[in-house]
Amino acid sequence: MSPRTRTIGSSNPEYVNARVRARRAALFDEEEYRKLVRMGPSEIARFMEETEYESEINALGARHSGVDLIEYALHANLAKHFDDLLDWAEGRLYEFIANYLRKFDAWNVKTVIRGIYADANQETIEADLIRAGELSDREVDRLLEARSIEDVVDQLQGTIFGEPLEAAYEDYEATNTLVPLENAVDRTYYEHILDNVGSVSGEADDPVTRYVEFLQAEIDFRNARNALRLARTGADIDPGEYFIDGGTLFERREMSTLVTNREELLARIEESTYGNRLDEALVGLRDAEGESLIAFEHALDTALSAYADRLANRYPMTIASVLSYILAKEREVDNIRAIARGREAGLTEEEITEELVIL
Repeated sequence: MSPRTRTIGSSNPEYVNARVRARRAALFDEEEYRKLVRMGPSEIARFMEETEYESEINALGARHSGVDLIEYALHANLAKHFDDLLDWAEGRLYEFIANYLRKFDAWNVKTVIRGIYADANQETIEADLIRAGELSDREVDRLLEARSIEDVVDQLQGTIFGEPLEAAYEDYEATNTLVPLENAVDRTYYEHILDNVGSVSGEADDPVTRYVEFLQAEIDFRNARNALRLARTGADIDPGEYFIDGGTLFERREMSTLVTNREELLARIEESTYGNRLDEALVGLRDAEGESLIAFEHALDTALSAYADRLANRYPMTIASVLSYILAKEREVDNIRAIARGREAGLTEEEITEELVIL
C-alpha cells in the first residue's frame, strides 16, 4: 500500500474518530486471547476465519497454511485498516496519519536488514513485512530481492532513508552490530515526521499540539529502548551518537549514564510528565527490572499504549484517538502472532501469555 498525497478539504476528526471507535470495539479482548493460547495454529486460523479476518484468511488460504497463513492474514488486515484511515481522513488530519504510517516503511527496512543479517530466506523475511507505509509494493519487493545489506542501502537511495543509511554503513561494518543501521532508520523517520508537523499553538484541542505530544512520548520511549539495547551489545559505542532528538525526557549527554543505570532511567520516567498517567504501566516497568530485555521492552510498549489511551480519552476530538487506535491494532496483530508462534514452538500457555501486551 502506498498512501496517496492529498489535502482535500479541512480536517474531519469527528467523522474519523467515530469510525475509529467502531473499529476499536471490534478488537480482540483478553477473553479471546485466553481462548487462542489454548489452540494450535490451524485452530487459530479457523477462529480468525469467524472474525473480521475472514476475508484475509480465505484469500490467502490456498497459498499458505499454519503460522504463515496467520501472519500474512494479520499483516494484510492491518494494511487494509490503515488504508481505510487514509480514505476517511481529509486535510491536515490525512497528512498527519500518512506521515505517521511511514513507521511501517521504517519497520520494513529494518526487517529486511535483520533478515539478511540473520541469513533468513526471502519467504521468512516477507512474512514479517507490513505493507502499510509510503513505499510502493514494487519498492518493498526490490528490498526483498537484495542479496546483502549493502544492496539494501543502494536500493534505498532516493528515499528519505538512503543517505542516513549510507552514512551509518561504515559504523555497521566496524561494529558488526545492526544498531547503527536501525538507529539511522528510526532517526530519519522521526526527523521527517517532525519536520512536517507545523507550528504548535499549545491549546488543549489543537491537533498539532496533541500530535507533537504523542510523538515526543514515542521518541522518549524509543530512546529508553535504544539505551537498553546498546547496553546489551557490549560494543564500544557512544550512546549519544544514537540519540533521537525531539523528545522531552532525556538529553543526549545523559545517555551514557542511562545505558548503565536502569534504575536511574526508571526514576526519570516516573518523575516525568508521564509518571502520573502511567501508574500501572510503571509497575510493569519495575517488575521487568532484572528480567530479559524483551520483558522490559514489552513493559515500554504497554506504557506507551497507556499514554496514548490517556491522551485519546482526554482529547477525544484530536488525532490522539487515531494514534491510540493504530497502536491498539498493532498490539492485536503482535499478540495473535506471538500466540501462533508460541504454540508452534511448543511454549506453555503461561510462557505465551508473558509475551502478550494487554492493557
